[in-house]
Amino acid sequence: MKRIVKQLPVPIVGLMLALAATGNLVLSYGNIYRNIFGILSAIILILMLLKIIIYPKEVRESLDNPVVYSVFPTFSMGIMLLSTYIKDFSYSLAFSMWIIGLILHIVLIFSFTRKYIFNFNIKRVFPSWFIVYVGIVVASVTSPVFNMMKIGQVIFWFGFISYLILLPIILKRVLKIGEIPEPALPTIVIFSAPASLCLAGYMNSFQNKNMIIVWFLVALSQLTLLCILFQLPKLLKLRFYPSYSAFTFPLVISAISIKLTNGFLANIGKPIPILKYIIKFEELISVVMVLYVLFKYVKFMSNKTETVK
Repeated sequence: MKRIVKQLPVPIVGLMLALAATGNLVLSYGNIYRNIFGILSAIILILMLLKIIIYPKEVRESLDNPVVYSVFPTFSMGIMLLSTYIKDFSYSLAFSMWIIGLILHIVLIFSFTRKYIFNFNIKRVFPSWFIVYVGIVVASVTSPVFNMMKIGQVIFWFGFISYLILLPIILKRVLKIGEIPEPALPTIVIFSAPASLCLAGYMNSFQNKNMIIVWFLVALSQLTLLCILFQLPKLLKLRFYPSYSAFTFPLVISAISIKLTNGFLANIGKPIPILKYIIKFEELISVVMVLYVLFKYVKFMSNKTETVK
């Protein structure tokens, strides 16, 4: 066990987040499927907590890498999502867990800003920067569970504005400057996450919805997803890196957001029939990708622990 914990790559927290989100995505097919994904996510959470406690120096050294540092807030995002799994067993524990996840993410925003914004270098910018500043919108998605919708609304606006500010900067970094190291290339998939996360956060945190915002986020989320799906076959040809975690949550949150939108449109009497087919497609591809990356991680960890022996 100790060997597994020591070899555990920090970016696996992205997979932890994706597994927790996938559980919520497949809830409509049965609670057992949600629980399976939730348990897998919780296992990674426990292993990562053990790594932080037992090998803090190794974790700090990993965070010296700007890609790893900007991916690490998926840890706090995952904590917030997992808190919703235990609400029915212990509300106080679930709420405490949600607050811890939220505070941790805020701390990581300040820490990342001090380290990388105040010492700005465009070549240290990656699509994973979206995770730091827009990722906190997971609190907006989960806020209704704890009746914290006002906080969810404030956080949505922070994440949404951060997304609009970061988008041209990160587009310039990827499209104009380029030179992204191969291990960081999977983070390009993260482009499809922020608009979808903002859409999901808006759907859950606001009772009275502005249709201009809804359609803007729907269009942007589906457009960025489509662009990423065209890039995905090429990116999947890369050899495995821990950054493969980036292939998971963006696809899952895209499916969740369009599913929430479809439910909202049906409730207001304006259903769009084609959306149910889009939802099935996005559900399928996101679940398959999460399971594929989970398999690759298990294989990777098995090889690493065998090598250490």
